[in-house]
Order: sequence, then C-alpha cells, then structure tokens
Amino acid sequence: VRVLHLKENIASLARLLASTSHGGFPVVCRPKPDHAEVFQGTIKRLELCMLLENEDIFEPETNDGTFSSSHPLSYEKITVEKLPNLSRLTMLLNRYTTDPQYQQLFINLEPYINKSAMSVQAHFSLQRTYIIFRTLGLRHLTVVDQQNQVVGVITRKDLMPFPLEEKLRFHLAPQ
Repeated sequence: VRVLHLKENIASLARLLASTSHGGFPVVCRPKPDHAEVFQGTIKRLELCMLLENEDIFEPETNDGTFSSSHPLSYEKITVEKLPNLSRLTMLLNRYTTDPQYQQLFINLEPYINKSAMSVQAHFSLQRTYIIFRTLGLRHLTVVDQQNQVVGVITRKDLMPFPLEEKLRFHLAPQ
C-alpha cells in the first residue's frame, strides 16, 4: 500500500505521483515517536497535483517536526474535477524529483486530507463492503487492522463481478 504522511517530502511525493496512477492515497501519522503509524484520512491525486503547483506552501524541515507558518490554500483552489495541464505537471514532477533543493522541502498535508474518509476493518464483510461502495459511490476504501494501521485499499475495480468471482474461487479452492 502506498501511503502518505501528514508531513510529506516534495521529492518523494513527486516520485510517487510519477510512478503510480492511483486516484487517492491513505494518509498516516505516528501519534508518538514509539507508536505505529495510524490512518488519518485520504487525499485525492488531483488535490496533490494542485498542491504541487503552489510552491509557496512548501517548507523546509524543522527540528521539532512542526511547520513554521502554514498558510493553507483555499478549498476552491485545490478542489478540481480534472487534471491540471499535463505537460506542466510532468515538467514539475520531473523538476521536483531531480532538483536537490526539493529533497529538503516538505508539505503539510493535514489541512487538505479528508479526515472523515471511510475505512473498513481487514475482516469486514465483502457483501457489506460492496453495499458501502454502491451506496456512497466510492472510488476507493482504505482497509485497516484493529490498531487502525493501513493494510490495504479496495477499489471499485476490485469489486467488479468477474475479477471478484475469480479471486474468490482462487481463495476458496481446496489447497
């Protein structure tokens, strides 16, 4: 599972977007240094692309892990229905992954994540999961364990009848 952190490195984020086609990502954080990372919410690919077009929200890492002065972008600025200019985005992602200055810059994703994103437990009913997808019109759903750690993501494609039937047959077949 590809997860993001509340405080994400710009170069790493650009590499992730360039190397995957996922439409959304679970966001995790470590509540205390000695604790495991737990699910906080989700963020869409389109929102991440819009954030990366605004370099003024990038910040250097601080020693205590906080952000110096977060001035979040407005909701209207990051909620779009289509990808920004693809050639510009490709150029930006390439610059962010190759220019060493972006290795030292971070973005605070906390103001932008959907903290009320749905998640299901790892052993949740498949039938109920399907009903949740259909009823809420979801594209993806984060799967967590009992400690709220991300263990997977289910997409609509995973619940399509033929691949689902094939996967069930494979798992239920006698060993």
